[in-house]
Amino acid sequence: MTASVPDSDCSDRPAGRIVAIRGAVVEVRFEGAAPLINTQLLAGPERDRVIEVVNLVDRRTVRGLLLNPARRVALGMEVADTGGPLMAPVGRGVLGRMIDVFGAPLDGKGPLEGVERRPIHRPPVPLTRRRPGGEIFQTGIKAIDLLSPIERGGKAGLFGGAGVGKTVLITEIIHNMGAVYEGLSLFCGVGERSREAEELYREMQETGVLESTVLVFGQMSESPGARFRVAHTALTVAEHFRDDEHRDVMVLIDNIFRFVQAGAEVSGLLGHIPSRVGYQPTLASELGALEERICNTDTGAITSIQAVYVPADDFTDPAATHVFAHLSSSVALSRKRASEGLYPAIDPLKSASKMLTPGTVSDRHYEVAREVRRVLAEYEALSDIIAMLGLEELSEADRATVAQARRLERFLTQPFFTTEQFTGMKGRAVSLEETLEGCERILSGEVSHLPESAFYMVGTIDEVTEGEDAA
Repeated sequence: MTASVPDSDCSDRPAGRIVAIRGAVVEVRFEGAAPLINTQLLAGPERDRVIEVVNLVDRRTVRGLLLNPARRVALGMEVADTGGPLMAPVGRGVLGRMIDVFGAPLDGKGPLEGVERRPIHRPPVPLTRRRPGGEIFQTGIKAIDLLSPIERGGKAGLFGGAGVGKTVLITEIIHNMGAVYEGLSLFCGVGERSREAEELYREMQETGVLESTVLVFGQMSESPGARFRVAHTALTVAEHFRDDEHRDVMVLIDNIFRFVQAGAEVSGLLGHIPSRVGYQPTLASELGALEERICNTDTGAITSIQAVYVPADDFTDPAATHVFAHLSSSVALSRKRASEGLYPAIDPLKSASKMLTPGTVSDRHYEVAREVRRVLAEYEALSDIIAMLGLEELSEADRATVAQARRLERFLTQPFFTTEQFTGMKGRAVSLEETLEGCERILSGEVSHLPESAFYMVGTIDEVTEGEDAA
């Protein structure tokens, strides 16, 4: 990785020297007054070791985090003060490019040219400049659009443990919005595997959305400091398009838990006493400083969809609960549903959205969603009885409810474009209108004569009835 050196002239600033090294944490003593917190320092004869000041030891000594520890440092090595924080490249010159936390290109297309650089540490927009949302952002995924609609200009979280489909959902949303979304997209990979980054880049090239997209990666192999700051770099790029170019921006973050995890690693390196479940004591403030930068203004909107890893499927984990507080929509992924082959494995009873209220969505949408949730909740309540006594012991009304719920569960599955090569099934993007029509026809009993299997992995309800006609 090559760090980008800001244009600031360091020659007229007091030089310092490294006086202590503890892993990725270094202490630097300066001849004059110490620089401020979050200042970027450059060490080494080529000034290619990047250090960010995290706290002050005394008036002349600072403690900093080495952001690219692959480049070795040594006691007595000279350190230059840049006089400012880490800088991120912004503007049209970054569209279609893949960059790292320093703004250095990762795509092999040569250096960025003609780009402005801005500090990655920026205050959130004041409340007087914020604009409330209220419009639904359609994803083309039935279970999300019906039961936990995403707010345009809001923040949505995809919650789930390992292997239940968070990244697949993110990539499917990217694919679907390429055809309908007129704004810009920014993908931020926090602690991403290099394989996933390469696959995403190639897929964006093939679908033709790369030219209106920026990819920012802090890969899994990088230092915790770099992974901790990559999300700030991404939001700085997004804020420029929103505030200066008056564009709507979709920010996709995979995975926000790894941002929290990187912060915990940084906190441990600095010797801070851990808080609940081993997380850093500053978890709430660090997450709040990042999340509060995502908002609507009079000039544009930033809509964010964030994958949130849930450790051991425990939704009471502090990382998950702190993220919950900032979201307008939460989509919970269930390991039980994934094991049953119900993909996307969205749990309709644990997912929620503040948009799903009368007056925000249409009366028809609200009533259908409420009835679908009621039927599925009754089925959940009857599941223990069915497991112990069998379906035959239920009343006729309860058996009808179970049959209806099982058809709804299967109708809310759908094949994805991004998994066609694995499943052999052509992907489907379904509009909200088509989703509502399908659920209404199932709830009315119009298609109750069809087998449950006919509803599995289809797009619209017309595909189900067409299959009947063909048979």
